[in-house]
Amino acid sequence: MTRITSLILMAVFAAGAAVADPIEGLWRTAPDDHGDIGYIRVAQCGLTFCGTLERAENAQGDAIQPDTIGRKIVWDLSETKGGQYEGRIYAPDRDKEYMSKVELAGDRISVNGCVLGGLICRNGGHWARVQ
Repeated sequence: MTRITSLILMAVFAAGAAVADPIEGLWRTAPDDHGDIGYIRVAQCGLTFCGTLERAENAQGDAIQPDTIGRKIVWDLSETKGGQYEGRIYAPDRDKEYMSKVELAGDRISVNGCVLGGLICRNGGHWARVQ
């Protein structure tokens, strides 16, 4: 009986590990200060989540090749409570890192970043899920 119970528990835990977190996927950013848009792939990175810039477009929708392609844009993201995450974010248009708060609602996330312990904050807009 214990062998069957162990097999069932292993199957349940294996199935749970295979389920992706809702934050995972490809996200289209809001336009930055220059009107450019990035596509950030968010995935599990150890115990937290990180997102890497896969591609970018200018304001006209043409593909561009900034030197930040392949760079981590968000990292150390961990869920603090249902649909809310905290971590770090890099803003290529300002070449600055921020403490970030990300709020997930369906296929959109709201992104905000702060420096100096929250004294100066920047609204990163809404990102839309692409896949």
